[in-house]
Amino acid sequence: MVFSSIVFLLLFLPLVISFYFLVRREYQNSVLISFSLLFYFWGESYYLIILVASVVFNYLIGIFLEERKSKPILFFGIFINLSAIAYFKYYNFFLQNLFQFSGEKIDLLEIHLPIGISFFTFQMISYLIDIYRGQVHAQFKFSRFLLYISFFPQLIAGPIVRYIDIQRDLISRKIKWTDVDVGLKRFILGLAKKVLIANPAAFVADKIFALPSTDLNTPLAWLAVLSYTIQIYYDFSGYSDMAIGLGRLFGFHFIENFNLPYSANSIQDFWRRWHISLSTWFRDYVYVPLGGNRVSQHRLVMNLLVVFFLTGLWHGASWNFIIWGLLHGFFLLAERYFLSDILKKIPYFLGNIYTILTVMVAWVFFRVEGLRPALHVVKLLFSFRLEDTVYHPGLYINSLYLVSIFFGIVFSYPIKRIIGILFERLFASYDRFPNLYYITKSFAVILLLVLSILNLAGSTYNPFIYFRF
Repeated sequence: MVFSSIVFLLLFLPLVISFYFLVRREYQNSVLISFSLLFYFWGESYYLIILVASVVFNYLIGIFLEERKSKPILFFGIFINLSAIAYFKYYNFFLQNLFQFSGEKIDLLEIHLPIGISFFTFQMISYLIDIYRGQVHAQFKFSRFLLYISFFPQLIAGPIVRYIDIQRDLISRKIKWTDVDVGLKRFILGLAKKVLIANPAAFVADKIFALPSTDLNTPLAWLAVLSYTIQIYYDFSGYSDMAIGLGRLFGFHFIENFNLPYSANSIQDFWRRWHISLSTWFRDYVYVPLGGNRVSQHRLVMNLLVVFFLTGLWHGASWNFIIWGLLHGFFLLAERYFLSDILKKIPYFLGNIYTILTVMVAWVFFRVEGLRPALHVVKLLFSFRLEDTVYHPGLYINSLYLVSIFFGIVFSYPIKRIIGILFERLFASYDRFPNLYYITKSFAVILLLVLSILNLAGSTYNPFIYFRF
């Protein structure tokens, strides 16, 4: 079940909201746990056992660490967590690469990847490390820890929520009308980003990338990469908006996960804005323990490359993901040693163009399956192959796509904040109608909700990228 589905919007969400606000406060956590487990079971059936078993294991390890700050206990807990990911996500990948060098044929196992395992496992690892460091105390009440891990808004695609950020919310939270208002509007905004912008862009990207490579030319390749660039941002940031909005609706305050990353003027700036919960996780639990930037230049290079190797590998069992991560690591190193001086001297928009082009080229390895096909697409981007093929951009570009791409590009920059400030000032002049701005904004949000639901009801195309991560 995904947030951008009719079942979730018209059945699941109304039910969980109704039960949550009807029961007494001491039973609200139980309502959220019940619906969260149902939410996961809906999509994963008996693989719910994996989630619950992981919760029980880490709950016990957390208690042991609270009673005794022991490195062997911590390492054992981390090892078991990583072993679960290694089996479900990387076993066949490692096996395939191992036997590729020997030339032997091997039958790979049919292993189902439990949804969200990368996200909730990283949450549990951060929980154990924070207990060992003395930054938090272990949660002795099992139901609260179960809710922390299984809470459905952030369960399957993040953001990666640290226990330290919501430990108070797990115990006691007072929900004000502001929380409900902000939470619902944030959820609807995220839904609109996913349905009205990401989906039309995804449709074009999927169609073009499904073509034989011989049928592509440079314009088609750029159209596909542009479409995917818009798709992945609005798909994932839209989901994060929905998760943050739902959390706020129930009294939980999640950290921001995106901050207009395509407006960055360097790759370093990009990673301060993109998937913030993941980048800060790797910073705090991998980069800093390795020594961070307080080491020799040679060691610093290795630290950054290790972090971005793991960042790529975290996204999937493929060399393409690893190359994607290392590309970002390479440009971060280049900026650290010489590019940053150039970027400081040139106009902001030139730095932004450099960043966007780098990110778009890297997205090719993220999207295209196989190294050779990905390299072929990258070659097409810069080979200026303009001869006609059986397919041409006009087959994929329509008015809906153009509108989606236009708003996708515009709202990748701080234009929304500027528009908000202008409208606030405009409506502030209407002294006789003090609530006019709020009413107008609410009407616009309701309109987005209606358009999103109508779009979902009239189409069966509703992909979600981060299910595979």
